[in-house]
Amino acid sequence: MMRTHLEFRSVDMLDAHEDGDIPRGGAVAELLGEKLPGYGFPIERIIPEDWGWCVMIAHDAFPLWVACGFYPEFDDGLLCFIHPSKPHVRKWLRTISTEEPVARLANALEDILSKNPKVHDLRWWTDAEVNSG
Repeated sequence: MMRTHLEFRSVDMLDAHEDGDIPRGGAVAELLGEKLPGYGFPIERIIPEDWGWCVMIAHDAFPLWVACGFYPEFDDGLLCFIHPSKPHVRKWLRTISTEEPVARLANALEDILSKNPKVHDLRWWTDAEVNSG
């Protein structure tokens, strides 16, 4: 099982949602943008998307990023997911394993969030949950 989807709860990390054009998840993306380089993941940029924020990681072998957004299952729910979420990607007719960098990124993500006193109830999704959407 690849750990790629991490849900958690935090009232303090949940952005105010006064402007409907600005997605939620920015505070988490900023935290990851600040901390991930210390785990060996240099950040290219952080960009807003329709569903939340995307932390783009400088990675030559394949595109690697963490998405951060609101998880509506809870009033204070947040979800981060790692892309790619499959064990292999294809690039120029080659198959490239994603397992090692994604596992290291998952470990870093969990470490950063679990050490933050504003975050609680961390839970990795199962493969069945990831596949169901």
